[in-house]
Amino acid sequence: MEKVVTFGCRLNIFESEQIKSSLSEANAENVIVFNTCSVTQDAEKQAVKAIKKARKENPDKRIIVTGCAAQIDPKKYSSLPEVDLVLGNTEKFDSKNYKLDSNTPSTIVSDIMEVKETANHLVTSFGEKTRAFVQIQNGCNHRCTFCTIPYGRGNSRSVPIGDIVTQVELLLSKGYKEIVLTGVDVTDYGLDLPGKPTLGEMMKRLLNILPDLKRLRLSSIDVAEIDDTLLKLILSEKRLMPHFHISLQAGDNMILKRMKRRHNREQVIEFCNLVREHRKDAAFGADIIAGFPTETEEMFKNSHKLIQEAKLQYLHVFPYSERDGTPAARMPQVERGLRKRRAKILIEEGKKELEEFSKSHIGKKVSVLTEKNNIGMTENFLKIHIIDKINQNEISEIIISDYIDGKLIGKIA
Repeated sequence: MEKVVTFGCRLNIFESEQIKSSLSEANAENVIVFNTCSVTQDAEKQAVKAIKKARKENPDKRIIVTGCAAQIDPKKYSSLPEVDLVLGNTEKFDSKNYKLDSNTPSTIVSDIMEVKETANHLVTSFGEKTRAFVQIQNGCNHRCTFCTIPYGRGNSRSVPIGDIVTQVELLLSKGYKEIVLTGVDVTDYGLDLPGKPTLGEMMKRLLNILPDLKRLRLSSIDVAEIDDTLLKLILSEKRLMPHFHISLQAGDNMILKRMKRRHNREQVIEFCNLVREHRKDAAFGADIIAGFPTETEEMFKNSHKLIQEAKLQYLHVFPYSERDGTPAARMPQVERGLRKRRAKILIEEGKKELEEFSKSHIGKKVSVLTEKNNIGMTENFLKIHIIDKINQNEISEIIISDYIDGKLIGKIA
């Protein structure tokens, strides 16, 4: 089993690489770390199941649990007989905490709301991957009614621009061709920094300083927080990849209001249409919660229709999951089976959009970043199976020739 087992978001993937560095510094050979997620009940259940299985299969190893679920409810995990140590989201980066001995307490978790800055941990490697993640922000200042993430991550904290440039420069020197900027609420970037630089201003400076950075990608965006500089980059900067994952959550305005989101459905459609006017190859993804409390059939249909109206190709759909202590958990609930059925319908609609979008690329020449096993990723995040022999980690021009069994096929142009 791997030393670090990751659940949840891209930021967790990035932070697991940092944890691996901390384990290496501590020479911690006999441990397994579970980096947990608290977004849904299922994510927590999967983590607990994996922890129990790991103990059964590795009776001699020390098991450490960290991440958002552990930060929010450390007692739940420290009470598991399989767990030796629970670390908070700040403590998981300190190598000293992985030097376990008889004096190590069972729980090391501080108050995340007291953390004022995002620690700068330089990550030099992401295994065999050709794209690298760079954390630019952590935490969230908003309090959506369904979400526990601020209690696992704390308030929004931004990484200074100079530190971001240093990290990206290092990764480019290691041969990475694509950089993904990641965080909890990346479009809230900069509010806590001197001069309050916006996300757009930071990205513009990053691209100007590093002309060798050929492919820059955003992990997610909130359409209610897009500044003017960022919008100009989205519409015209060719080095910013035309793939935008929207933190959407629902397509009905009343549900969005009850979620305490800051955008409405019209803003999402307007944003997608505007971007497509300027960048014909743009693709869009979204997170959507199905069966949020009080969601009627008509409200659900508005979310369903929005997938079609905004043409959203890459969907992360989740049945609503109650989180203890959140306002949404006290609202009238939608029956669980109905939540799952609605989620399935939205997933199928997303698949249709992605298939249609994929087929529209047959015959086109696209720029592809090649991965292992002759797989390549286009700028708009389509996966291409390349029939010619091609080196990994190269940016190549590929002609898309066919779409077979749900896969795009291409050859070197």
